[in-house]
Amino acid sequence: MSDRSVAVVRAGALTTVQDLGRTGYAHVGVGRSGALDPASARLVNRLVGNPETAAVLETTVDGCALRPRRAVTVAVGGAPCPVRVDGRPAAWGTALRVAAGSVLEVGRAVRGLRSYVAFGGGIDVEPVLGSRSTDLLSGLGPAPLTADTVLPLGPVEGVRGMVDAPPWPGPPEVLVLRVRFGPRDDWFTGAALRTLSTRAYRVSPAGDRVGLRLEGPALERAVPGELPSEGMVLGAVQVPPDGRPVVFLADHPTTGGYPVIGVVREADLGAAAQAVPGTAVRFIPVR
Repeated sequence: MSDRSVAVVRAGALTTVQDLGRTGYAHVGVGRSGALDPASARLVNRLVGNPETAAVLETTVDGCALRPRRAVTVAVGGAPCPVRVDGRPAAWGTALRVAAGSVLEVGRAVRGLRSYVAFGGGIDVEPVLGSRSTDLLSGLGPAPLTADTVLPLGPVEGVRGMVDAPPWPGPPEVLVLRVRFGPRDDWFTGAALRTLSTRAYRVSPAGDRVGLRLEGPALERAVPGELPSEGMVLGAVQVPPDGRPVVFLADHPTTGGYPVIGVVREADLGAAAQAVPGTAVRFIPVR
């Protein structure tokens, strides 16, 4: 293993390698995967001078700790969290230099759920179907990090560039999701469509990278029974038998048999991925 690498000291609850995902394989049952908050992943890459497509680390809730084997430029963004190098406070949301052998500590998120860590040169694990992303549903890509995992880094291709936007400070107190009804909205009563459009839901603690599970009023079906499995897309709002909607995120299945009442705009899914359990959710119908 080259000394252009980083060793995992503490893996955290769930830390995975993510880039912008693998596209073009849904027809063979392989989903996109990729960073749940792609805007944050792109931003930390820009901060360290990487292409936006470079692989980064996505942490969940309690961060991780890492030791580079060679001095490296690092940026931590996404969900705000304390950052320390060898126990000393360091900057969140900007590029910093970490010396060889020093320990970078990415702390617990203070707002939102998922922080992103970029290294100059990017995480250089072997791509699978054109992406370095970990897909928890299919098992493709590198396994979630464990202590003592060593991750190779790629060569630094350029110098740190200017960033055109400030780090996003996390989700709003109310998560607003724009939804286009269909393709199976006719499987639900008019009252169910009004409920989805006007009533508040809350983020359930049962959500994961597959989907944002919601608590709130059940959606009444007009058509009984289930569908034959059909294709599922990112942002699909699937309604299982209990009537509580699930918004599909990056590791969603490519097929499913529960009806999809609508599809959330992709631009809103980064905020959905950062919504902590208990966050109020409102759906806004759009055309």
